Amino acid sequence: MTTITPPGRTIAVDPAALGIDPHRLDVLARRIRLEVEHGPLPSVQWAVAKDNQLIAFETVGAATDDQRYILQSVSRPILAGAIWKLIGEGLLTPATVIADVIPEFAPNGKAVITLEQVMTHTAGFPMAPLGYPKMLDRSARLEAFSRWRLTYEPGDHMDFHLTSAAWVLSELVERLTGMALPEYLRIVIAEPLGLTIKLGVPIELQSATVAMPIAFDRTSDEQQVDPWGPWFTARPEVLAACEPSHSIVATAADVALYFQALHHSGLWSADAIDTGTREWFTGKSHDTYSGDEVFHLGLFVCRAGDPGSPYIPATASPSTYGMGGAPCQISFMDPETGVSFCFVTNGYPVAGYDHSRAGANRTRLIANLAGDLVA
Repeated sequence: MTTITPPGRTIAVDPAALGIDPHRLDVLARRIRLEVEHGPLPSVQWAVAKDNQLIAFETVGAATDDQRYILQSVSRPILAGAIWKLIGEGLLTPATVIADVIPEFAPNGKAVITLEQVMTHTAGFPMAPLGYPKMLDRSARLEAFSRWRLTYEPGDHMDFHLTSAAWVLSELVERLTGMALPEYLRIVIAEPLGLTIKLGVPIELQSATVAMPIAFDRTSDEQQVDPWGPWFTARPEVLAACEPSHSIVATAADVALYFQALHHSGLWSADAIDTGTREWFTGKSHDTYSGDEVFHLGLFVCRAGDPGSPYIPATASPSTYGMGGAPCQISFMDPETGVSFCFVTNGYPVAGYDHSRAGANRTRLIANLAGDLVA
């Protein structure tokens, strides 16, 4: 177990001075360590920040201090932030028709789809295909856009668009800024904030810089193997291919401090953050991941809402937003308390997502302890 300080950041000496209960923080730390020391995970990394300061940052298990983790769907708030920034700059609005910016997207009934629908997973093309190696070539991606067909009418219901929506958002960034998404995230967001968030790690650098996914054995696991589980991005060539909704890499501190930057850095306008994090959709998802739970969605993030929402701690305020990710990762920002949190791991069951009782309890317990740090 190691406690580390990210480059250019210092860990607050006295969490209590920032309103964090040190006893509750200790309980959270001990509960997380159990998952490696007496559990199935090979390594975890977690961080807490508040008022633009890092409160805690710890790596536990078989990972080096400077390694980043594959965020899986925890990538989505970062991609969302790129779009929120463009909204704040007047380049987009939630009502923007995607085909007005990306004409190649229009065929097969998609000419009416809005940015709001894409970012709330109500656009009607949840499983539109774009796999490896086609994802590597922009012209092939645009050709795929033109062929995609709707499986339901835009706006009819919510069904998580696992990868398709993120590819559209990535193309919007490139059309409006002239920079491919990996370049935009690095130059406009990560580097100015002193963060090591990165999309597209070259194959030759992955083993040294990324805590690559490791499957742990669970012989009793009867879950079906998920096609977009962590095993997919464990392939070095796929991780290098810049799929925008699953393969961003970062440390837990990067993610916790990124949430702080949304509110404190000045890179985003307050109106843009309000637009991105307010509630745009409430209802059940029709996908196979979400069961019978009700989701409260902002623009490409989940909200706590009332009475609560998956991936967000029940102990946090209704305005809390963030996203979970495979296999059992979690991140969130509570604007009312000022606390942000991230928990990531490189361990996963062969099925991909950990929907076992132990996996569900791990995510729920850790998230709720993190949401309850302010006395």
